[in-house]
Amino acid sequence: MFSSAEIGIDLGTANLLIYTKNKGIVYNEPSVVAIDTNTKNVLAVGEEAKQMIGKTPQNIIPVRPLKDGVIADYDVTAQMLKAMLKKVSKIIGSSLRKPSVVICVPTGATSVERRAIHNAIKEYGAKYVHLIEEPIAAAIGAGLPVDEPVSNMVVDIGGGTSEVAIISFGGIVSARSARVGGDKMDQAIIQHVRREYNVLIGERTAENIKIEIGHALVDHAEETMDIRGRDLVTGLPKTITVTSTEIQTALKESLEQILEAIQVTLESCPPELSGDIVDQGITLTGGGALLKGMKDWLSGELNVPVHIAEDPLACVAIGTGKSLKMIHKLQKITK
Repeated sequence: MFSSAEIGIDLGTANLLIYTKNKGIVYNEPSVVAIDTNTKNVLAVGEEAKQMIGKTPQNIIPVRPLKDGVIADYDVTAQMLKAMLKKVSKIIGSSLRKPSVVICVPTGATSVERRAIHNAIKEYGAKYVHLIEEPIAAAIGAGLPVDEPVSNMVVDIGGGTSEVAIISFGGIVSARSARVGGDKMDQAIIQHVRREYNVLIGERTAENIKIEIGHALVDHAEETMDIRGRDLVTGLPKTITVTSTEIQTALKESLEQILEAIQVTLESCPPELSGDIVDQGITLTGGGALLKGMKDWLSGELNVPVHIAEDPLACVAIGTGKSLKMIHKLQKITK
């Protein structure tokens, strides 16, 4: 029975993934909650709540309670976790009573932010809560030999943060956490469209633009996309056409911040491990790894091999689940 279930949670800014030992990834939905402001009740979570963004009456507010990889609204996050873990109980056909939970935190998270994440899970009734740094979870999920004395470099580009870490012998040797990720790229696209066309678009439209015609800073055949928004001059709906080249320019600042974090991490790497990185290369995980041309651009800028993990979106969740059997070795236990 699942009386002491073991689960791993990737509490991401954009998506929340839950991994169980027996069934793998059992839950993968957006970290969004729809709340009725009159009753303070949770009306929907996950994909259902995301569909409501920008389309709800005044008393219903879709909220993203996580910002930059950490909890921004504690009460809403606790409610979201309870609702999502209830869903998981139904999926696996058994109650999750007093589970042992491994949950990831950004390397730059403060002790207050770590305690908030720990308490939110404890409130659900977890028996043990283990916190693990996001890059270590990503490396384990990508199948890298993190507990061996060789250099494993991971760049996890998530929704709120980009985590860069050099891992050796089960611990982080050098790391940087840049508060730039998919969300900041979406905002850059919104600002660009507003500035150039006087048209206001929503977050979901910006995300679609990034996925469809977004490119890293590499040469490519120009693509176009028709998008709809509100004309800020007339207030009426308007359709405009944007090109991949202008979107690439809009993303430039965010991409350069990620590159800078990688370069700073490499500069502080011990020379013995630097040699390993030249041989082993860098592994990309997270949704940002899927941006077109990302691998080629980073490889060209850094002069080292760059690989994309087999399942970049699920790497951290898989790693949190798999890390349970080596958690004491990783020495990231919190009770």
